[in-house]
This record gives sequence, structure tokens and C-alpha cells, in this order.
Amino acid sequence: MPRRRQTLQRGVIILPSAFTLGNLFFGIYAMVSVSRGDFMWAGWCIIIAGILDMLDGSVARLTRTGSAFGAELDSLVDAVSFGVAPGYIMFALFFADAQWSWVLSFVYVTAVVVRLARFNIEQGGEAKRHFHGLPSPSAGMALASFFPFSQTSVFATYLADLPWQQIMGVGMVLLAVLMVSHVPYGKVSKIGLRTARGITNTVIMLVAIFAAVAVPEYYFFTILVLYIAWGLLKSVFLGFLDRIPGGDPLLDEEEGEAGARTEVRDMDYGDLVPQGAAHLKLDSQPTPDPDHGLEEQA
Repeated sequence: MPRRRQTLQRGVIILPSAFTLGNLFFGIYAMVSVSRGDFMWAGWCIIIAGILDMLDGSVARLTRTGSAFGAELDSLVDAVSFGVAPGYIMFALFFADAQWSWVLSFVYVTAVVVRLARFNIEQGGEAKRHFHGLPSPSAGMALASFFPFSQTSVFATYLADLPWQQIMGVGMVLLAVLMVSHVPYGKVSKIGLRTARGITNTVIMLVAIFAAVAVPEYYFFTILVLYIAWGLLKSVFLGFLDRIPGGDPLLDEEEGEAGARTEVRDMDYGDLVPQGAAHLKLDSQPTPDPDHGLEEQA
């Protein structure tokens, strides 16, 4: 194989890990920003880390360079960027003055670690039709984007007087429970231009990107809270907490295949019986008496 081609292949394989390590960089820098009192930049660092976390998986699938090493590396990085870093942000914002309130951050980080370990075992490091429990990036970005949202005029006018220390404490426990729960959360819809649904998803995605760029301080916290609430309410009202959704959410099947008509095939079960046992079974059956029915009729 030419040396130039080998170099190109190595570069393609390294590319997804570069996005993952970029995710780690912003997760660490978020904590550095908190230590310097810059909560605004700390929040945006976690948002950037979430975007890189989404891109590393897409790049791995696009270049067909996904690996078990990449999945494990991604989980370890996510534990820092969406577990430790958001937990530290919440501690510094609301719980630093109380003696035992740091336990809330411990509970949250523990749930993130457990959720990531379960995700790798059950879904192989990649979600199929649904996420099994709330994804840790969604939980981490929701917590981190609170401070940018709290600096908006809407928050100052209508929401500033609420007891946010208690609200965020309860919220962290709720996020922890949702991450280790069986509540299915939907993936980002596939985009494309070949089908009507793909075109619709593409338009929605473009509108979301425009809103995220135009008003990020309003967009991220609001959309993440709605996503978290929608998955919980859907599970409660549709009974998803008591039964598995239509089709196993852990199976890798396209939407619509679960309800497809199953092909029925005829099968001779006699072929499954060992040859010797089949002869014994046939020999043990009594030979029908042709006169038996006539005697009963007489």
C-alpha cells in the first residue's frame, strides 16, 4: 500500500478522537473558568463540548472509523464534560456555602457515570432507535446553560424571584433519576433531501441552528428543558414506564419496520427431531384398525 494512502487512512482514524479530545478540552476549561468566576464562559464551554460530542460520533460513522476504543474514550470524556464539570458549576453557583449540599453534585456525577457504563453495555456505545434514559450530554448542557439564561432580560423580569437554589437542587436529583431510568428519549432525527420526512427534518434542523446562533442564551436552556420534560411526560401519559415501547428501543431498526407484516413460512417440525427418535415415535404409534370404526357404527 502506498505510504501516502496509509498516512491518509491514519489521519481519518484519528479525526473522531480529535473531536472527543476537543470535548475534553472544553470540559476542563469550563472548570477552570468557574475557578476564575467566569460562569458565562463556563456554560458556553459545556455547550461547545456537547456539539463536539455530537460531531465525533457523526464523523466516526461517516468515515467508518468507529471502534471500541473510541466508544470507551468518548464515555470517559463525557463523564468529565457532562458530569464533573456541570456538577462543579452547580456547586460553585448554589451550594458552596452549605456544608453538605455538595452531596447533590456527588449524586448527579454518580448518575452520569452509571448511565454511561450502562449505555456502553446495553447499546454498544451508540444509540439505536432511542436513548435508554436521559443522555448525559443533555443533562450536563441543561445545567451549564442555566447561567447564560439567567442573565437575560426575560429571566430578570419574570423569574429572578424564584427560589433557584432549591429548584436547581431538586432539578439535579431529577436529572440523576432520569439518567438511570428506563425512560426512552428520542435521537436527533435524520436529515436528508430524498423523502418528505427528511426534508422536514432538515428544515427544522436549519431553523434550530439559526436560533442557536441568533439567541443562544435563550435557545439552549429552553430547548433542553423542553426535551427533558417531553420525554418524561410522554413516558408518564403513554405508560412507557410500565411497558416497553412499540418495538424494542435497543434494537437497531428503522422506524416503520417494527410494524411491518411478518413473513409466515411453513416448516416441517419433523425435520427437527433426531432420525432415530423419529423412527421410535413412528413405531410406537398403534396401527389403526380398519374394522374399529365399523364396529362402533354397528
